Amino acid sequence: MARNLIADQALQRRIVDVDDSDRYVTRPHASGELRTALAGRSFTAAHRRGKTIWLDTSGTGDAAALIGPELGLHLGMSGQMLLGSLPNDNHLRIAALLDDGTTLSFVDQRTFGGWLIADLVTVDGTDVPVPVAHIARDPLDPRFNRDAVVTALRHKHSEIKRQLLNQAVVSGIGNIYADEALWRVKLHGARPTEKLTRAQGRAVLTAAAEVMDEALAQGGTSFDALYVNVNGASGYFDRSLAAYGQADRPCPRCGTPIRRESFMNRSSFSCPRCQPRPRGR
Repeated sequence: MARNLIADQALQRRIVDVDDSDRYVTRPHASGELRTALAGRSFTAAHRRGKTIWLDTSGTGDAAALIGPELGLHLGMSGQMLLGSLPNDNHLRIAALLDDGTTLSFVDQRTFGGWLIADLVTVDGTDVPVPVAHIARDPLDPRFNRDAVVTALRHKHSEIKRQLLNQAVVSGIGNIYADEALWRVKLHGARPTEKLTRAQGRAVLTAAAEVMDEALAQGGTSFDALYVNVNGASGYFDRSLAAYGQADRPCPRCGTPIRRESFMNRSSFSCPRCQPRPRGR
């Protein structure tokens, strides 16, 4: 979503100035380094893998003073790219003033994301920033190899939901869409990956791609006024969620109340009838 909107509305715009004074989200660069590298340059292309976006730049900025001319934008758990006015600036971390007077802002409540300049390295036939080299393709990537990921999953001795969130195996799914994909294929998140059939593995990855596609079509998932897209508009996919966040509400498929369970300091939601927990787990 953020990559598409940046590609549609921020490319070819020249960066006039950058406020990069928030040290929490500009590591490892010193204050002012991003401004030095980017001022005077223009965004020429936008790419994405998982929650990392990177932008090609060209122009007169002194990018040679740092590692290279690629700007990496990691969204972390709560990071957002917003273009124009902000709902509020309580969580504004970085702001890039563009030559048409608008501002491309990075907003992050938890400060797990950030911006950095990085070199490119070729991985699996694609140039990606060095910090992204370990991140696998996501189900919406045209070069995503579903069968290879199924094989990787079945060689893990883990739980299926854990591995759906493992960015080295498959990226971009996240906690919400993992729960939705698992609900669609009637698998509990604790199902051992080594016991998955190839058909089950293909089904859950296909369901994840479908969930992500549907969420993109509805502008993503917004649970409060802070979670908006690059233009400040809320996403509406939360209205279509069957499992995530639906604790004690009837399962849309069988009517059984949805169950909430603790999972990796977060929550998992599933139907106890449609998605029975594996025995011994």
